[in-house]
Amino acid sequence: MAAERFKVVALVAGVMCLCNADRVVMSVAIVPLAAEHGWDSYFLGIVQSSFLWGYMFSSVIGGALVDKYGGKRVIGWGAALWSLATLLTPLAASHSTVSLFAVRVFFGLAEGVALPSMNNLISRWFPSNERATAVGMSMGGFQLGNVVGLVVSPLAMSTIGISGPFVLFSFLGYVWLLTWIFRVENDPQDNTSISKAELRLIQAGKSDSHAIKGKLPSLALLFSKLPTWAIVLANVTNNWGYFVLLSWMPVYFKTVFGVNLKQAAWFSAVPWGTMAISGYVAGATSDYLIKSDYSITSVRKIMQSIGFMGPGVALLCLNYVTTPTVAAIFMTMALSLSSFSQAGFLLNMHDIAPQYAGFLHGISNSAGTLAAIISTIGAGFFVQWLGSFQAFLTLTACLYFATTIFWNLYATGERVF
Repeated sequence: MAAERFKVVALVAGVMCLCNADRVVMSVAIVPLAAEHGWDSYFLGIVQSSFLWGYMFSSVIGGALVDKYGGKRVIGWGAALWSLATLLTPLAASHSTVSLFAVRVFFGLAEGVALPSMNNLISRWFPSNERATAVGMSMGGFQLGNVVGLVVSPLAMSTIGISGPFVLFSFLGYVWLLTWIFRVENDPQDNTSISKAELRLIQAGKSDSHAIKGKLPSLALLFSKLPTWAIVLANVTNNWGYFVLLSWMPVYFKTVFGVNLKQAAWFSAVPWGTMAISGYVAGATSDYLIKSDYSITSVRKIMQSIGFMGPGVALLCLNYVTTPTVAAIFMTMALSLSSFSQAGFLLNMHDIAPQYAGFLHGISNSAGTLAAIISTIGAGFFVQWLGSFQAFLTLTACLYFATTIFWNLYATGERVF
C-alpha cells in the first residue's frame, strides 16, 4: 500500500497539472482570437500578460495565508476560483476585451496561491532529505500541464470550438477538489490513515517549525540579507525566461517556421514533457547529494547553476536554427535544464526562512511575476519592432548568466531568519 505522503504529493501534482493546463489554454486560444479580432503582436502580449497582474498581487497575500492556515485550505479555495475563471474566459472574450482582461486578472489572483501552497504541504509531509524529490514530482505535474494544455486544447477547439478546452479543464478542477477535500490533511499527524512508522519518519526528518511565533518579518529585515536578494533575483530570472517560452512558443513556431496551430502545439509540448522528467531527476539527484553529506549550500548552488547556465546557452543557440525540429531540440534543452532550479531557489526559501517560507515565496514570486509581465509584453514589442525573436532571446540568455554569478556569490543553505 502506498505511503500517505506519496498520495498527498500525487494529488498536489494533479492540481499543479491543472493549474498550468488552465494557463496554457489561453496561449493556444490566443492565436485564433488574435486572427478574429485583428490584434497585433504588441497587443497580443498585453492580453497574454493580463492574468499575471492578478497573479503578482495574490502571491504575497497567498504566501502569508499559507503560513497561517496551511496549504490544504488555501490551494482548495484557489483551485475552486481559478476553475471558475477558466470556465468564464470564453464567455468574457465573446463579450468584450475589458471583460476578458477582468476574468484573466481574477484567474491570476486565484492561481497565485498554488506554488506557496505546494511548498508548504511538501515541507509538512516530507522529511528534509526527501523534499527535493517531492518538489520534482509536484513540478513534474506542473510541467505536464503544459503538455496536456498544448496538445488537448487545439484538438478540443477543432471539434467543439474555442470554449471546449476551457469547459473541460474547469470540470476536471472541480473533480480534483472533491477528492482533495476528503483525502488530505494539512499535517500528517491529523491524518487517520497514516501509519505510525511513516509518521515517525516524517517527524524525525524535520528540522523546522511551521507555526509563526509573532508577526511576520518586516520587508526591511528580509531585504537586509543578501541570500534574500539571491532568491528574489533567481525568481525574477526564472519567471522571465519561463513565461516568454510559455506564452510565445506557439507564436514563435507559427511566425518563424510557418507551422499551423496543431503543429505548433505539438512542437511546443515536447519540451515541457521532458522538463517534467528532468525536474524529477534534479530533485532525486539533489536529495542523493544531501544524503551523501554534501552541504545544502553546495547542492543548491550546483542545481541552480545548471538551471540557469543550461537555458542561457540553449537560447543563444536557438538564434541560429533553420528548422522547427532543431528549434524544438534547443527549447527542450533550455526547459529541461531550467527545471534544475526547482532544487535550487525554490527549495532555498525553506532553507533560509522555514517559518516564513510562504511569505518569502510570495514576495519573491511577486517580483518574478512583474518580470514575467515585462518579458511577455517585451517579447511582443521586440518582435513587432525588429521583426524577429533573436534580440530578445539573447537578452534573456544574458540575464541567465548574470544571475548565475550573483547566486553563487550570495546564496546559502543555512538558516537566516
